[in-house]
Amino acid sequence: MSADGSTIQPRNGLNVSFEFFPPKTEAMEETLWESISRLEPLSPNFVSVTYGAGGSTRDRTHRTVRRIVRETDIRPAAHLTCVSATRGEIDDVIRDYWSAGIRHIVALRGDPPDGIGEAYTPHPGGYANAAELAGGIRKIGDFEISVGCYPEKHPESRDFDYDIDLLKQKIDNGATRAITQFFFEPDVYFRFRERAERAGITIPIVPGIMLQANFNGLKRMAGLCGASLPVWLHEAYDGLDDDAGTRKLVTAHVAAKLCSKLQAGGVDNFHFYTLNRAELALSTCQLLGVKAEQREPEGVA
Repeated sequence: MSADGSTIQPRNGLNVSFEFFPPKTEAMEETLWESISRLEPLSPNFVSVTYGAGGSTRDRTHRTVRRIVRETDIRPAAHLTCVSATRGEIDDVIRDYWSAGIRHIVALRGDPPDGIGEAYTPHPGGYANAAELAGGIRKIGDFEISVGCYPEKHPESRDFDYDIDLLKQKIDNGATRAITQFFFEPDVYFRFRERAERAGITIPIVPGIMLQANFNGLKRMAGLCGASLPVWLHEAYDGLDDDAGTRKLVTAHVAAKLCSKLQAGGVDNFHFYTLNRAELALSTCQLLGVKAEQREPEGVA
C-alpha cells in the first residue's frame, strides 16, 4: 500500500528498490532529485540512501531521507554504519530516524576508516559489526532492518561458512532482509541462496544489481568488493571507452538479462545500485516489464 492509501499493483510479478548516495554539491543534489522524481512512478518497494562515517556525509544522508519522507510517497531506507562512532552516538542517529518517520534502516559495518583493504578495528565504545548494530536498532524501535551479504564472499572473510554464520547472527539480532553485493552470473546468486537455505536462513535475499556504464569504474569497484567480472562482460564493453551511449545500452541489457535469469529461478525482488542516475534504472525496468504503477483507490474491488 502506498503512502496515499492506494493499493499498489506489482508489474510482471516483480518488486524493485533503488539505492542512491547523498549529494555533495548543488548540481549533484539536482541530479539526485531529478532521478528520484523519475523513478517514483515505478512505485519502488523502497529507496535507500548510503551513509558515510564523516559528519558532513552523515548530515547529508539525514537531510536526504527526511526530504524523501516529506516530499514523496516513497518509503526511504537510511543506511547506517558502525564506523567512527560510539554506541551512544549511533543510538542517537537511530532515534532521530524514528522521530523523522523513517522505519527502515540498512545496517552495515562500514569500510575501515583508513580505506578499503586496511584492517578494520571497531571504534572504541562502538558497535563491532553489523550484527551488533542490528541488535542495537531492534532495541530502540520496530524498524525494518536490511543487511548486506556477499554471494562471492566478503574480501575479509576466511570462507563462505564464516559469511553465512555472520548473516545468521544479523538475523538473530533482528535483520529482516539481506541485500547482496553486485554480481553478474546468476549461478553466483543461486549457489549463495542454496548455502543460506541449508543453514536455515529464510529471510529474503535480494540481489543487488549494479548499473555502472563506465567499465573502468566498474572494474575498480569490483576489485574493492571482491566481485568477479566474467570474460563475456569484458568483451561486451571492449572498444566502447569513447562511446558512452552504447555502453549504457549494454549496461541495461546486461542487467535486464541477469534479472530475467534470476526471475526464472524464483527471484521477484531486485535492488538496483543507481549511482544517482535514473536513465539506466528506467531502461532496465522497462526491459523487465516494470513500468509506472496503475493504482486502484482503496476499497475498490
